[in-house]
Amino acid sequence: MSSPLYALVLLLLLSFTRPSTSNPSDVFLLAGQSNMAGRGGVHNNVWDRVIPPACHPDPSIQRFSASLAWEEAHDPLHADIDVYGVCGVCPGMSFANAVRESRAPSGGIGLVPCAVGSSSIDDWSKGGQLYGTLIKRAQAAVSGGGTIRAVLWYQGEKDAVSEELARAYQPKMERFIGDLRGDLRLPSLLLIQVAIATGQGPYKDIVRAQQKAIHIPNVVTVDALGLQVSEDYVHLTTQGQVQLGKMLASAYLSH
Repeated sequence: MSSPLYALVLLLLLSFTRPSTSNPSDVFLLAGQSNMAGRGGVHNNVWDRVIPPACHPDPSIQRFSASLAWEEAHDPLHADIDVYGVCGVCPGMSFANAVRESRAPSGGIGLVPCAVGSSSIDDWSKGGQLYGTLIKRAQAAVSGGGTIRAVLWYQGEKDAVSEELARAYQPKMERFIGDLRGDLRLPSLLLIQVAIATGQGPYKDIVRAQQKAIHIPNVVTVDALGLQVSEDYVHLTTQGQVQLGKMLASAYLSH
């Protein structure tokens, strides 16, 4: 084979095997606490490593790593983000696969994991570390291209520990949404929040009522009540996480 022809064949082969370095076109931020970070399949602080079909990796789905680099996505998505907890299956991969199968973006899907276990709504307020990290990661994720399409938010269990915290949830969440949209310069950014199904305290129902009382344009609520919960009575099982991801995808696609 002549040298120029060999070089061309080699270039073509590399183009099929080299990991993509391009930014995904449709970017989604995943934020909140441990049920967004994912504890599906975690028992006694050990993940069972079971990946259901709905969460299988696909080359068109990428994740933004802790080192601010795009790579092929796979569970546990938050392994290098929620570093003080044992991460398992979260709703992110089933969400992305459902979106891909229904309306695949030409440039792929990008997931930006930001959730941290046991975080309260106060921990996500502007000026705090979690909020600052969320803004930094969101901006870095689209610095080379792509558009932030939505925020997937699952948080509130921590705020069920006291009645005072639970009743203060709505205004704090509304302030968070306004700050996030302002700092990202996306005034109409879609936020899909999950109404909690469990709580770390006895005031879960008050938090749920506060969540459902939020009536801001482009804020959509899906309800986790009824999804399968693990033996710790706080975290969704793998099956619950898969169902939740599909619910989030349905909310996004129909909005």
